[in-house]
Amino acid sequence: MLRLAAARWTLAVPLLALLPLILTWGTDPAPAAVVVIGLFLAGAVLSAVHHAEVVAHRVGEPFGSLVLAVAVTVIEVALIVTLMVSGGDETATLARDTVFAAVMITCNGIIGLAVLLGALRRGVATFNAEGSTTALATVATLATLCLVVPTFTTSRPGPEFSSAQLTFAAVASLALYGLFVFVQTIRHRDYFLPVGDASSEDEHAEPPSDRTALVSLGLLLVALVAVVGLAKTESKPIEDAVESAGFPHSAVGVVIALLVLLPETLAAVRAARRDRVQTSFNLGLGSAMASIGLTIPAIALASIWLDGPLILGLGSKETVLLAITIVVAALTVVPGRATVQEGGVHLVLFGAFVFLAVNP
Repeated sequence: MLRLAAARWTLAVPLLALLPLILTWGTDPAPAAVVVIGLFLAGAVLSAVHHAEVVAHRVGEPFGSLVLAVAVTVIEVALIVTLMVSGGDETATLARDTVFAAVMITCNGIIGLAVLLGALRRGVATFNAEGSTTALATVATLATLCLVVPTFTTSRPGPEFSSAQLTFAAVASLALYGLFVFVQTIRHRDYFLPVGDASSEDEHAEPPSDRTALVSLGLLLVALVAVVGLAKTESKPIEDAVESAGFPHSAVGVVIALLVLLPETLAAVRAARRDRVQTSFNLGLGSAMASIGLTIPAIALASIWLDGPLILGLGSKETVLLAITIVVAALTVVPGRATVQEGGVHLVLFGAFVFLAVNP
């Protein structure tokens, strides 16, 4: 049952997590400090999930999923832009690597877990095909336009957009994302509501007060700032570990994306365990969409100050993984029902992505 009265630790941890963030920002923390930061990072993730659920219970679906997806993505975009502005040529592929990792994590990891847990609970996971296919079609279009097309353009050498092409991609991304939010929250909101017997205890619990929801919204934003900030602080130790292990530099983006998306992943898992697979899909596909639809416009704007190249186009291996992900996801969501087999296929694709990221 969703506990509307926030536990003491969920009130304190987001604020306490800001302390190590402030003390270690811009420094190279010692190994002991890295462990402490990791503990605060885990606490911030768990508290973010709690406060997201309080807000979601107050505003209802699909607004609750949208709040968490947009909040995480906005802070993630700020982190990407900050790193790219200060990182020089070494961060030329950071936006591409992070966005692609977010798409694979959400469309394979989150969806796979949601389907698997939903099918294990009910035998067959059920969800709203109309809303899920709309979201997937938007994700596929955005991913292809922003991550695949740059590989084949000829205005610039290499997998880059020209200034005019980047502007078009940014405007198109914002337009598609804005249109989807309108469809999801106003025009066809019922397409994104959980289906089946909504008999969970959470549905019958009294919604929190406006004051409680506002406090949770504020603490959610604080927790997400702490998650992304502490993930950035941990990025240098992660880079050192990746380098010492002989993994490619792109693996750093995968690890950071996994950390940043932990709140959404845990929220999606908890929703699926309560037989609300559609909520999990809203979180997963909505996060993938927001990651592209907000990152590309932000990068287009930041390119005014970026001196180095901006590489957005995927390589052949990543393009193949993206293509099969879109095909499998379409086969999963179109029927509105899925079994453990579909969940297993998505999780194998996610495992292949992670394995090939560290062992290309």
